[in-house]
Amino acid sequence: MNNRFARALTAGVLAGGLLIGVAQAQELQPIDRIAAVVDEDVILKTELDRAVANILGQYAGRSEQLPPRDVLERQVLERLILLKLQVAQAQGTGVRVTDQEIEQAIAGIAQSNRISVDQLRQQLARDGSSFADFRNSIRDELLVQRLRQRFAQTRVSVSEAEIDAALAAQANTGTQYHLAHILISLPEGATAEQIATAQKKVDGVKTLIDKGEMDFNAAAVRYSDSPNALEGGDLGWRSVDEIPAAFAELMKSMKAGDVTQPLRGPSGFQLLKLVEVRDASKAGPQMVTQYHARHILVRVSDKITEAQAKAKAETLRARIAGGAKFEDVVKESSEDLGTQAKGGDLGWFTRDEFGPEFGGAVGALADNEISQPVHTSAGYHIVQRLGTRESDMADQSKRAQVQETIGRRKLEEEWNRFLREKRSEAYVDFRVGKGSESNQPGTETTLPTAKGG
Repeated sequence: MNNRFARALTAGVLAGGLLIGVAQAQELQPIDRIAAVVDEDVILKTELDRAVANILGQYAGRSEQLPPRDVLERQVLERLILLKLQVAQAQGTGVRVTDQEIEQAIAGIAQSNRISVDQLRQQLARDGSSFADFRNSIRDELLVQRLRQRFAQTRVSVSEAEIDAALAAQANTGTQYHLAHILISLPEGATAEQIATAQKKVDGVKTLIDKGEMDFNAAAVRYSDSPNALEGGDLGWRSVDEIPAAFAELMKSMKAGDVTQPLRGPSGFQLLKLVEVRDASKAGPQMVTQYHARHILVRVSDKITEAQAKAKAETLRARIAGGAKFEDVVKESSEDLGTQAKGGDLGWFTRDEFGPEFGGAVGALADNEISQPVHTSAGYHIVQRLGTRESDMADQSKRAQVQETIGRRKLEEEWNRFLREKRSEAYVDFRVGKGSESNQPGTETTLPTAKGG
């Protein structure tokens, strides 16, 4: 049994004994309720309340765009359920995140907000949040990120032929579309009655939008079953090759602000809005700085601790400073087998191609200067910058962008299918809200109606 679940049950048993013995003697502390049971884990009511409070904070001054409190809670609870399932999948398949990686992520968040970690801790305390809870949430996000990366590596591939075909299709147009959508989902093997109910609901939503009684973003927040509902259904910018062919044809005949008629897809009924259109083909040269460097790598492993790896890297750095040839030290000691035979040469690369820590270190060096040990997720590096140059990356960037967009589209389709499967297979027992006995995703069942219609 999950430890948190066990602790919650134990708390309930102990509280029962206290109520019998000392109910008249002292006031008891309130016991945290269980909002939902997810397989062998639980979501506590305090977790749900914190997540809902975060959404309310994001919509401060725009609360009218949010659905009723009970519907919002169920939407947020569904997100937490999916998060629990993904974290469990990650842990069950050997995905791990170290304490140091969590600390680095927290430091990055603090730095992006231009505050120290101590100030971040104080800010959380002022907001009534626990730093331990915040740290756990960062760990979960990193686990899910790693799971998604592993998923992409094992299930998604983009061939050179696919890239060539997409580039050929884009030769005469660089049009990109900013899209948003509303999804009224249907379960696998939906019955005729379920299909009819979903059809009636999506028609009602479209009527509200057409009559101007609710804008698209607010309707998405209130009615959409998509994971991005609380972001107004925003899908971001998509090129033609990122949009299903049937939708792409529709886009050509639409103008900014138009909303499609209900469309039936594999996940249910959708309304698609064209927010903006732009021509990406008019972009000029993409000049970027490239670096030429070589390195020596000392890995951290089960046999070599962080401290030992750092100490070894410092020793290698001292040898080079004492007159040893860089390439000789590479051949004797570097653990990057891919570059060892080349004297550690990494060739030409852009600043963050090997990660921000490595790129920052290289960028701070002068040509031919050798760094102190640089820590990355791979281990500790001794880096020598050999040169810099300015390059037009337009063609390479376009090819890389096409590869990324095709891969992202494939990943999105596979990942969403994977999440639907995990959700449908999971045991979920709702303990709060309407229909708390149900094991089905909680969506608003009330059909939207237009005023006077």
